Amino acid sequence: MIRPFPSLGLLDRVLRVLFPGVLLLLLNGCASVSYYSQLASGQLQLLRAREPVAEVIADPSRDQKLRAHLAQSQKARTFASEHLHLPDNQSYRLYADIGRPFVVWNVFVTPEFSLKPQNHCFPIAGCVAYRGYYSQSAARGEAAVQRLQGMDVSIGGVEAYSTLGWFNDPIISSMMGWGDERLATLIFHELAHQRVYVKDDTEFNESFASFVEQEGTRQWRASRGLPLDNGAQVRRRDQFTRLVLETRTRLETLYALPLPTDQMRQRKAAEFERLRSEYRQLRDSQWAGDRRYDAWVNAPMNNARLVPFGLYDQWVPGFAALFQQEGGDWVRFYAAVEQLGALPLEERKAALKALAESKNYSG
Repeated sequence: MIRPFPSLGLLDRVLRVLFPGVLLLLLNGCASVSYYSQLASGQLQLLRAREPVAEVIADPSRDQKLRAHLAQSQKARTFASEHLHLPDNQSYRLYADIGRPFVVWNVFVTPEFSLKPQNHCFPIAGCVAYRGYYSQSAARGEAAVQRLQGMDVSIGGVEAYSTLGWFNDPIISSMMGWGDERLATLIFHELAHQRVYVKDDTEFNESFASFVEQEGTRQWRASRGLPLDNGAQVRRRDQFTRLVLETRTRLETLYALPLPTDQMRQRKAAEFERLRSEYRQLRDSQWAGDRRYDAWVNAPMNNARLVPFGLYDQWVPGFAALFQQEGGDWVRFYAAVEQLGALPLEERKAALKALAESKNYSG
């Protein structure tokens, strides 16, 4: 495990030996230089903004609400390592005030008649289904360029991300707008990426981290003697996700048909209207007035807006079944996850699908 040297780990040991060749000399081409330069610059600014959480908490001149919030976060951080067996390092024991609502903005891009996102590959993280920008204006500029090329585009703000243990990740001010429990869940999620990460498989990584977040939060509440969540919010989220994934499936079937462009557009729009209608029916009949997804549903819809749902939720049931199969033992569970991650991609997907189906069958 890596403990920081003075001056925040000598800036994490000189940016882990100069940030892998400054991202392989910023790869190749002018567009690449511009994009990867902003990535390197944004990461460096974030690292330089860090300060120990303990110092912020001990400083009476700092905002009292911030100090109290950070104090609670450190209880969750300790729980993460001691009980969830997540990495015990300086990540999330540091704080960085970045002065903006999101640390990065992710840009998702798909063709007009496909749900397959554009993938982007990086020296450390491998290939992912989005491009991240530290500036909202830069993200909007990229989105505008893609729209001019006829692509479907979506921009999503991100409160936190993991450098996968390359650096000591801080609690970021963009994470502080949530309550104590939500901040704890973010810490569990991001530390999970440090515990297991499979290159070039976003669905696997995000589903795994989402499961750790959900089960970790359940155990965190129990450890403090809080009543277990009645599951209403989780059920509603799962129901909503299911609606979106069903829409994805219908669109995939539609896009495989040899239809004229105008007809394809009409049927695509009809599928999105069906999603809105089914959502309203579900909300009004079962959700007791909960309208948390109204803004998302009523915004202009396209393929790219559906991409994150498949990435973050697809294999959560499979990981839940695996955790149960390993007797709820975190160490055994992580070992089993690593074994899954070592499988070839198609075998890995088949194994997760079988696990998910076994959970559905057993209830």
